[in-house]
Amino acid sequence: MRIPLIAANWKENKTNDEVVDFINNFKNETSDVNYREVLICPSFVSIVTAHDCSLDSNLIIGSQDVSAHENGAYTGEISAGMLKGFCKYALIGHSERRKYFHEDNCLVNKKIKIALKCGINAILCIGESVDQKNNNQTKDVVKTQINECLDGITNEDMKNIVIAYEPVWAISGGDVNCKPATTQDIENVHLFIRDFLSEKYNEDISANCRIIYGGSMKPENVKDIMGNENVDGGLIGNASLDWNSFLKLVKY
Repeated sequence: MRIPLIAANWKENKTNDEVVDFINNFKNETSDVNYREVLICPSFVSIVTAHDCSLDSNLIIGSQDVSAHENGAYTGEISAGMLKGFCKYALIGHSERRKYFHEDNCLVNKKIKIALKCGINAILCIGESVDQKNNNQTKDVVKTQINECLDGITNEDMKNIVIAYEPVWAISGGDVNCKPATTQDIENVHLFIRDFLSEKYNEDISANCRIIYGGSMKPENVKDIMGNENVDGGLIGNASLDWNSFLKLVKY
């Protein structure tokens, strides 16, 4: 049975004081949540603070990225070794990393391997752009991303990988022209991903790999989205910044 994973991606938001306030309020309301994993991914500078605040709770801390290098002269980078002990998961290949920092599938593959080597579970983010969707390339794009990002990843490795499907065209980011994905859109792609994992690996890995949705999940649509058979959780952006809002998502 796949345990749902509800993950907060805070992106470039929240000071240390705000992190402390959020977690202290939030953990008191989620002490009884033992039927799903609840993950918070703060900025790098707040990871230790978040970790320390959550020690007496069932919250899990993750990072928003990880370096492709183990160590060395890479100014500004944060290695998996530095994160080990504070983070259980790392987001890798998020659409914003791909768009703004030009990360490609090859780099994502390196990051996944180094995270796993250090004992950090990888959340592989994949998804198509609006142009790719309009050109009916969704399945081709998703298949290529999975093939290239998971190149050299073994059956055993897959036990520590979550896939997050985040259709870029459905992530508003304040764009009023953005159209949300329908529940059928979401289920269709999640099922395609699961079927492809069966081809690439085997049916057992396909059945057990968690595939979460990262396209503007909110308290208003969480029940519909999570009602899909092949949706195993959510990667939440804006709706996770307010603890009351995130609480509704966790306790949908």
